Order: sequence, then C-alpha cells, then structure tokens
Amino acid sequence: MDYEVVIGLEIHAQLKTNTKIFCGCSTAFGAEPNSQTCPVCTGMPGVLPVLNRTAVAYAARAGVATDCTLNRTNRFARKNYFYPDLPLGYQITQMALPIAEHGHLDIELSDGSTKRIGITRIHMENDAGKLNHDPMRPVSLVNLNRAGIPLIEIVTEPDMRSAQEAGALVRKMHQLVRHIGVCDGNMEEGSLRCDANVSLRPKGQEAFGTRTEMKNLNSFRNIERAIRYEVVRQADILDNGGTIIQESRLWNADKEISTSMRTKEDAHDYRYFPDPDLLPVVIDDAWFDEIVQSIPELPDAMKTRYMASLGLSQADAEVLTATIELATYFEICLAALTGKGPKQAKLVANWVMGSVLALVHTEGMALADVPVTAEMLAGLLALVEADVISGTMAKTVFEEMAKSGKAAQVIVAEKGLAQVSDTSEIEGIVDQILADNPNEVDAFRGGKTKLMGFFVGRVMKATKGKGNPKVVNQLLNEKLKG
Repeated sequence: MDYEVVIGLEIHAQLKTNTKIFCGCSTAFGAEPNSQTCPVCTGMPGVLPVLNRTAVAYAARAGVATDCTLNRTNRFARKNYFYPDLPLGYQITQMALPIAEHGHLDIELSDGSTKRIGITRIHMENDAGKLNHDPMRPVSLVNLNRAGIPLIEIVTEPDMRSAQEAGALVRKMHQLVRHIGVCDGNMEEGSLRCDANVSLRPKGQEAFGTRTEMKNLNSFRNIERAIRYEVVRQADILDNGGTIIQESRLWNADKEISTSMRTKEDAHDYRYFPDPDLLPVVIDDAWFDEIVQSIPELPDAMKTRYMASLGLSQADAEVLTATIELATYFEICLAALTGKGPKQAKLVANWVMGSVLALVHTEGMALADVPVTAEMLAGLLALVEADVISGTMAKTVFEEMAKSGKAAQVIVAEKGLAQVSDTSEIEGIVDQILADNPNEVDAFRGGKTKLMGFFVGRVMKATKGKGNPKVVNQLLNEKLKG
C-alpha cells in the first residue's frame, strides 16, 4: 500500500543558565558524578523549589523567536511517573498553561522551496538524572548532576512528511536556539535532543495512524536514520496485516535498529496537576519588553538583509548566518572597513568563508579561538583595498598572522612585503622583459594573446612578487598593443 508519513517532533533544549531551574546547583557539564547536587534537586523531603528567573526569560525568548503566543501568566504542573533517576518521583513541567504556544518555524527544502512547520507549544521543565549501565555486572549507577537542569520542550505539529523535513526542522531549531543565546546546542553532551513521533496512514486518509515515539535522538544523522528505519518497519507490519503498537522505542546507532522501550502512556496516565509549591509565573509588561529587546536579529531576517542590502548570494548568506558567531565575525570585520557596500561585503565574505573557516576546520578550533580576530582581518583587507599588498600576498600575510598573532601592518613592514606601485620602477622591468623575449613579443602581436600570462609572470618574478598587478598589466598592455 502507498502510505503517507506523518512526523511530529519533541525537541528538548537545555537552557544555558549557570544554575539549575529550581536550585542553585551548577549546570556545568562533565563534573564528577553527583557532585552538583543538593537537597532540592535530589528530592529530599521538606524542600521547596525556587524558580530560576533567567530560565523563564530564556524560555520566553524562544517563544517570541518562533512567533508563538506568549502566555504572560503560565504555571507549573507535576507529571507523575517513576524512574530511577527521577528522585522526586515526578517531573516539574507545564501542561495546561505552558509559557508559549501556537507558533511556527519555516524550513528550507531541497528543491529551494520553504515549508511552515507549526509549533504547538513550548514549555519549561526540569531534566531527570542519568543512568550509567555497567556492561560488566548487573548494576546501574545513578548520576543526579543533570537532575534539575532547566529544559524547554518544543512540541511541533505533525506537519512533517519525511525524514529530510524532520532533519531540516531540527537543524533550523538548533541554529535558532544557539543564535538567540538560550542553548549551546551541544548534541554530544545532550544539550539538545529530540523525540520523533512517527505514524503512517494510507494516502488520502485523514485520520492519523498509530504513532510510535523514537526517544532521545542526539544527532541530525541519527534523527533522519531512525525515522527512515521506523517508516520501513511500520510499513512492513501494515503490509503484512499487523497492527502498530503505541510505544516508545530506542534507537541503536551502532546496529542501526530500534528496539521497544515501553508502551507509550497517554497524558492522563501521568496524573498531571498544578504544582502546589510553585506560584503562577507572571511576565509583566516591563519584563516582556526586556525579553523582546534581548532577541538579536533572527537568522532568516539576517540572511535576507545580507542578500538585499549587501548583494551577497543566497549561498553566501546561508553560510555566514549559519551561526551567530560567524555572522558576528563577518559584521565586525565589514564594519571596520572604510567602505561597507557590496564590493567590500563580498571581499569580507570570501575571506571569512575561505581562509578563516579553513583555519577553524583544519585546526579544529572554535571561531572565538582563531588568532586572527575580525578586526585583524579588516586590517589585512584594508591593505589589499589600498593596493599596499596584492590578494595573493595577503594569503601569505594571513598565514603569518595566524602563526604569530601579529597585525597585518606589522608583518608587511617587518618582511618588506608592500607591493611596488611606482610606475617608473615597474616600467623599467617591463621594458627589460620585452627586450629579452622578442620572439614572444612578435607572437603576441601576431595574435597569441595568451602569452600575456607569460609576460606577467616574468615581471612578477623580477619584482619578487611585489609588483602591483594592476600596474604591471596596464604597462604590458600599453607596450604590447601600442
């Protein structure tokens, strides 16, 4: 049978706060097990949660950035279930009144079109701890450092129809939460992970099929592969007359298979009720204005501006806005140049996407750790624009800047790399080259114009690469064609 795939996602993003959502314990990753805990996040009797104000602001920022309606009064609920690394015996989350709902995010498809994916809701909650299963003996070790980490859960509408669309949505959300500064997006550390709800229905049928939930997918690749696997698995069951069971499944990335984890509960199974220890959260006008003003220009708007105002291609604009760090580097460099039009924008874009990103990738460093700062790159490009050095020489200077950390002006002065633009000095060299190569001169004048490269190369060699290419080409053209 021909099926239509229906996919909805639940994306969990760890908020980039210094402390947990209901206590003052650190959220730093990688600490010794159970070293970042207290009576609150370990669920000791008699303790009370105190809400982290920054976590609320970050969750609201995500809501505004996804064009959600912000519920200016929202409240927490208890979601009751037992799990060994959930010390309270319930999760503090939001149900009836989440902080944000009814938004959307637009994704780009492979054919260049866009598709709008609905955001059902965004709600705040605390994370559970982590179980480490010992493969050598039948025990599991509980680490509660993660217990109480602030999360937002972003629940989408079932609007996606392929693994590629789901992957595009997660990539877009990953870009967005990093761009607005609410999540570091480190999927390897669990800062952003995804549950995928997948179902199949015969094409033309309106009613949804029975869904399964693929849990805790922590990479773009795993998200797409797990969904593809689940689509094939469900189709095979349905084609053979079987029934899909509503369940949660775990993805084994090494074996590229999924296994059943547990039958899937419905909302009533969790016995939600308002948390009696936490008052409703009220976002007043002043706080709302502060949250809205804290949101930077969003990636899509930034990309449009780069194309419309700076004349960059869509491909260039997409690369430069891929991360807030890269966009900031580009803008600082461009702002430091005298000219800020399309010509300078393209020059800066080429260097940022070329030499700078090459350094990032080959050295495996973060952009913030690149020794050539945006201001230093602007200094180098200013020398190129002023014809002090050629574009070719600039690459040599950049490499030296990366090694030494010195400014371009200093390196050019120390190594005597400034190009020769004195017409009289270059003219003498040109005359000598032409005199030394009469056969080539005659051949050029006879129609072999490709020999221009030969003459330019000889002049540049004679000037040790310092001859101004514009002056060299101008003089050669005048003397060869005149």
